[in-house]
Amino acid sequence: MRSNMMLLMAAAIWGLGFVAQRLGMDHMGPYTFNGLRFLLGAASLLPLLWWLKSRQPVGQPGDRRLLLTGGLLAGLVLFSAASLQQVGLLYTTAAKAGFITGLYIILVPVIGLALRHKTGANTWVGALIAMAGLYYLSVTEEFTIGYGDLLQVIGALFWAIHLLVLDHYSSRVAPIRLAGVQFLVCGLLSLGVAFTMETPTMSGAVAGWQALLYAGLVSVGIGYTLQVVGQRGAHPAHAAIILSLETVFAAIGGVLLLGEILDERAIAGCALMLAGMLISQIRLRWWWKSRRDKVPNQP
Repeated sequence: MRSNMMLLMAAAIWGLGFVAQRLGMDHMGPYTFNGLRFLLGAASLLPLLWWLKSRQPVGQPGDRRLLLTGGLLAGLVLFSAASLQQVGLLYTTAAKAGFITGLYIILVPVIGLALRHKTGANTWVGALIAMAGLYYLSVTEEFTIGYGDLLQVIGALFWAIHLLVLDHYSSRVAPIRLAGVQFLVCGLLSLGVAFTMETPTMSGAVAGWQALLYAGLVSVGIGYTLQVVGQRGAHPAHAAIILSLETVFAAIGGVLLLGEILDERAIAGCALMLAGMLISQIRLRWWWKSRRDKVPNQP
């Protein structure tokens, strides 16, 4: 229960983070906001990194090279995913962005097929239901999809790739160190683009300090820590289902804090997408076996 509550808090923090991301762009461009929040997030991990150093010192030079390689690759993919999400928020609502981003939960096992990962029938059932939900949520009667929603869909693909990259390297290097490197890489890349395409100002950063503080310290620092600690004592399937509730909190935050409105079609789409995400995390074989065991004559 303690681990599940930590994961639920992480999902709530990340879901409400979409609100902070929208509000932050009232004062600065998307790349400026991302650069500052990820650098702030990297700084928030310094106490954890210091604590980790005294207990798990980095070993051979090969470990450092692997950490650097993994951090650079993860940071580059994170930069792509976060940029698409942040720019897309200029053209769509926080509620829609949250649900569409959640598609990465289904895309991870689908992409894993190319890596020869096994997946069950639940993934395909969940994917079909989620795609139907995406149609109701984002595709209009003229069969067109909004620019912001399209960016979020592409971003979901990069979030899925990012999760697979982390899965590959987190078992080989300390995950908190890996997180620190990727946040630093993503922040520096974002600021580099910001100084090229935008006009970052100190006044804008000061005006949006509350959104930056939440997105950097709370979403990145606290949220990531809760996820790492919570997943130690939680079943992986349970953890994935709980973290998928991030989409629900994004919708709640958008409606209550930003005054966003979801019509009946959008609500139906959100419900289908959430159902698809949850079904994709439940192994149908386990359900069918438990049902068969309860009914002795069931074939």
